[in-house]
Amino acid sequence: MKTLMLQGTSSHVGKSILTAALCRIFRQDGFKVVPFKSQNMALNSYVTKTGGEMGRAQVVQAEAAGVEPTVEMNPVLLKPTGNSSSQVIVLGKPVGNMSAREYHNGHSLKLLTVIEECLRKLQREFDIVVIEGAGSPAEVNLKAYDIVNMRMAKLAPAPVLLIADIDRGGALASVVGTLELLEPEERDLVKGIIINKFRGDIKLLEPALEFLAQRTGKPVVGVIPHIERLGIEDEDSVSLDDRRGESGGELDIVVLTTPRISNFTDFDSLANEDDVTVRYVRQGDTMGQPDLIILPGSKNTTGDLQYLKETGYAGEIVALAAAGTPVIGICGGYQMLGRKICDPGHSESDLEEVEALGLFDAVTVFAADKVTHQVTAACAGNSFLGIDFSADDLTGYEIHMGRTEFSSPVQSAFNITCRSGEPTARDDGGISPDGLVMGTYIHGIFDNDEFRRAVINAIRKRKGLAPLTTVGNTKLRKEDSYDRLADIVRKNMDMELVYRLMADQ
Repeated sequence: MKTLMLQGTSSHVGKSILTAALCRIFRQDGFKVVPFKSQNMALNSYVTKTGGEMGRAQVVQAEAAGVEPTVEMNPVLLKPTGNSSSQVIVLGKPVGNMSAREYHNGHSLKLLTVIEECLRKLQREFDIVVIEGAGSPAEVNLKAYDIVNMRMAKLAPAPVLLIADIDRGGALASVVGTLELLEPEERDLVKGIIINKFRGDIKLLEPALEFLAQRTGKPVVGVIPHIERLGIEDEDSVSLDDRRGESGGELDIVVLTTPRISNFTDFDSLANEDDVTVRYVRQGDTMGQPDLIILPGSKNTTGDLQYLKETGYAGEIVALAAAGTPVIGICGGYQMLGRKICDPGHSESDLEEVEALGLFDAVTVFAADKVTHQVTAACAGNSFLGIDFSADDLTGYEIHMGRTEFSSPVQSAFNITCRSGEPTARDDGGISPDGLVMGTYIHGIFDNDEFRRAVINAIRKRKGLAPLTTVGNTKLRKEDSYDRLADIVRKNMDMELVYRLMADQ
């Protein structure tokens, strides 16, 4: 067993992607490899086969490693519900909502036993464990409560590679500053430096690399180029800033980017279609006249609905829908399509009741328990946009605390036939009588290739465009992306040195 850890000089420097890259490289080299992140703060989550919820970044890394995702790979998940509070999920199950102060001062260190048990289990079962840190290890105000950076490196134990994002500027200062703020024994754990997202002539960077090696005494293990259109799911919604200018498809699909948007990766497969442009619209952006509006999931549905009202987007959505623009809501977005959302137990916000968009005759009430399942669903005679499509093997997953009830008969969007491996028969979602509005609780529904193309072709037909017969293969595209990422990183990283560092631990 060998263990390697990736930490960063800050958030969004590429830790998650480089962890995925190394997982794929080690797998290609014949090792049984697994990712691990003790604590993840993210609104992008996933449900395992056993119904446990975990960070989606570790799912991506598990896919790169070729292993089934399990909650042991991410034992603690924090899902922000507000500016200073989060839902705390331990081993896949929520244990309550906590303020940042409450969590750090009284709870986080209590989770170390659970975290260590998960790490040891993975170390026993796999040849290599690749650990991802979070944020920066030099946050002096948080170090006493650290359960994700240097405390993990010591616990493993694991050599640390420190990553800096040169594209944002100040990479040299961030590396030197981070190392200076570490304790001597922590600094000794850092065995190398990775410069990420480099653009330009490597020859011009060489003096800086020499300076870093001399100033810090740490070798530069790799300089990874900036990779355009990587095709791998991002962990944080901050990455949506990089997508706002993408255009070129014949169809214009708008995704409303709310403050607590969750599982925005639901739409990656749509964005990867050549005839589609997905625009992530946020405050200040113009919706225009899109061909489809999508309301995504949310970790604070009532708060995000209030945001849509305050920004004027809610009225615009209703007006566009009345004028014939199709609308799809997924999970929290589906709940927003009804008449009312009730949160009597304040599970997501301080608001007990909010009037919704009124596109469905439905009311959603939040319950104390969370529904988390992988599902298989059937779709037959779906009347959304009159699509001619049927299937009985659609897959996805549910993550929601709300229960939605219709006050009048409505056609369901799907029929769920299996939940967490157990047969069932339950309707999911709804479709408006005019076929222009659809809601569902199923995340990942657009990752089903034939269904995705059927929806896109129905929109093409409405726009007077001929349907396309070519169907994209989401699974194959992902595998190609992981291989492409691994090839680029392998070419630009001293993998012999990486293996030596692990051998010396």
